[in-house]
Amino acid sequence: MRGDPSVAGVLLAAGDSHRFGECDKLLATFDGEPLVRHAARTLVEADIGSTAAVVDPESPAVADALAGVDLAVVENPDAAAGQATSVRCGVRWARDRADAVVFALGDMPRVDPGTVDRLAEAYRAGRGSALAAGYDGQRGNPVLFDARHFDALAAVEGDRGGRGVFERADDAAVVETGDPGVLADVDTTADLIALRQ
Repeated sequence: MRGDPSVAGVLLAAGDSHRFGECDKLLATFDGEPLVRHAARTLVEADIGSTAAVVDPESPAVADALAGVDLAVVENPDAAAGQATSVRCGVRWARDRADAVVFALGDMPRVDPGTVDRLAEAYRAGRGSALAAGYDGQRGNPVLFDARHFDALAAVEGDRGGRGVFERADDAAVVETGDPGVLADVDTTADLIALRQ
């Protein structure tokens, strides 16, 4: 590995929000802005390289909500087939750009950019090739994967992200971040209400 490996960011923002109700949860307002915009800024404001958001072309309002944020927008025409297809798009985008990728979720608006920095620092310090952000002993998101896992990530099927790839990595580790935001995702309207309190 090179002395200072590069780390890119991929925001997974093509989910179907089936547990949230009629509207797209990524567009729900939190602190005056859509959830997805907060999540995107987490990656963009971190001290990493280029960032992309994977979006569903059938939901153009999500890409619109990211207007003005300094990231690439990657369309996933197969988004309805599950999160694995978005991970695949993210890997394809990152393959020639970075030695590792931090995957973040569009429905997690409270992750601090410093948490992404801690993952990147742990990776560069050789702590592991698959690193998950943790808080108070619990594993959360985002998760960083070294390029050696890209093929395995691209082969995942269904509505799963990289959890299985993480669990199979012999040097996977959880990086304590002190950031409760790594556990705070929004799946239901009740989750959003709780987050706003």
